[in-house]
Amino acid sequence: MTRITVRPCPFRESEMLRQSGLHPVLARLYASRGASAEKELSTELSAMLPPAGLLHIDSAAQFLADAIAARKKLVIVADYDCDGATACAVGLRGLRMLGAVVDYIVPNRFEYGYGLTPEIVALTQREKSPDVIVTVDNGIASVDGVAAANTQGIAVVVTDHHLPGDQLPDAAVIVNPNQPHCNFPSKNLAGVGVMFYVLLALRAELRQRGVFDQQSQPKLDTLLDLVALGTVADVVKLDANNRILVAQGLKRMRAGRMCPGIAALFRVAGREPHNASPFDLGFALGPRLNAAGRLADMSLGIECLTTDDEGRAWQIAQDLNGINADRKDIEREMQDVALLHLDDFQAQDSNTITVFDESWHQGVIGIVASRLKDKFYRPTITFAPGGDGLIKGSGRSIPGFHLRDALDLVSKHAPNLIQKFGGHAMAAGLTLRAEDFTSFQLAFEAVGKSWLQAHQLERIVETDGALEEAYFTTDFIRLLDTQVWGQGFPPPIFCDDFKLISQRILKERHLKLVLEKNKLRYDAIWFGHTASLPENVRVAFRLDANEYNGVTKVQLLVEHIDF
Repeated sequence: MTRITVRPCPFRESEMLRQSGLHPVLARLYASRGASAEKELSTELSAMLPPAGLLHIDSAAQFLADAIAARKKLVIVADYDCDGATACAVGLRGLRMLGAVVDYIVPNRFEYGYGLTPEIVALTQREKSPDVIVTVDNGIASVDGVAAANTQGIAVVVTDHHLPGDQLPDAAVIVNPNQPHCNFPSKNLAGVGVMFYVLLALRAELRQRGVFDQQSQPKLDTLLDLVALGTVADVVKLDANNRILVAQGLKRMRAGRMCPGIAALFRVAGREPHNASPFDLGFALGPRLNAAGRLADMSLGIECLTTDDEGRAWQIAQDLNGINADRKDIEREMQDVALLHLDDFQAQDSNTITVFDESWHQGVIGIVASRLKDKFYRPTITFAPGGDGLIKGSGRSIPGFHLRDALDLVSKHAPNLIQKFGGHAMAAGLTLRAEDFTSFQLAFEAVGKSWLQAHQLERIVETDGALEEAYFTTDFIRLLDTQVWGQGFPPPIFCDDFKLISQRILKERHLKLVLEKNKLRYDAIWFGHTASLPENVRVAFRLDANEYNGVTKVQLLVEHIDF
């Protein structure tokens, strides 16, 4: 079941924003998303939260400054997704700018799994012989790995944003906004954001030591294209601070100031950097980078983001594009198989979905889980073979069901069921013994039954209500496109009642509509739907500037129709 609702908009806040000079519709959109003061809308770097608020960031800066002074060798251990790749690239580029000797290693997800494990420490020591390991986008749960590094005399600096377990690793320093006692106001920094903040603190420390002054210091804002990409691709909440990081990165991209790898990814995806939007980062660039970690080796993605050779960047971007095309094919096949498994799935009987298939590729299960979650609107975990009698699962959730906490509860109720797990509210990963799949399925469903009420399993299309006639224009669409929308700060969806003038099926898959209100007609398209509609409809829609034969017209992209 799906229904359209209108998100409440506090009149006073909306009016104050409007009186401060904000466009009346933007004032309404921002107020209904919780922004109540003009300062929350600023996307200038000067409005960014200062690094000092992050627990232990000064210790991290001092530790790294000492390591640089002593010419110690730093090795970054990265995660294999887009956030990990961009965090690694930010770390490599930034630390080199600040005078460090630094290299990196990214574990192959299929051989080594996630995080700084004792095996990764051994591999890093064998291949890179580091004095210091710096983790990016991982490490907060790596209790054994950090212990292994310590016994080898390798110091570990953990930079991460994931939720900690009951025990913290015994690292030299931990910087993570989500660790206990950290009062940083934005808990939503991505891994790449945390690394960027560490670099800002390190630069300040080096300035204090007289290594350089305000004039001669390296310009770390050149890294904001990478910070924006990782932040959007990791689907962290775009709170006021993250919106600044993303807006500044997009501003650089639109002005043509970005690393060759990002420019090449735009080109290979057929997107224009001068119109760069969060949508491009999340749905065009991010998936191409992620594909490397899913099917091949993320070091390819990291090389794309760290090379300054435009030819090499273009070559890698084409490789990544090819890997992403393979990923799409594998994903389509897996989705078909998943739907066969769920052929007799009765939504009213189940609050969760768990599916396993012997033929599945563990690099793509997360995307398939996401698609199934969208289709059935249930917390979903998909499993693939993980070798040695184990299966690996990747889960995606719905609002109101904290996935990592759910796995934690299963693990407390049945201590030997889950071999290991980790993640966030909306996404998590885990490992089981293959023979325990059915037991896990039942235990996970029991949590789903106790935590989720029927109304939470109903998909709600939250809208911003009606849009005044005057704003169905390409100028207004351009204004909306200059704002930063994304996770936790959703792009505007409007809704209204229309009369249906005509409907036809396009390419056997989509509905092309002409809608009318107050004698004005609007072109609309509903992708993936072909069912015939009645004369009076309530439509939830996004505005789109559709270019055809050199003419740009406004069309409505339908999100849902009630009738």
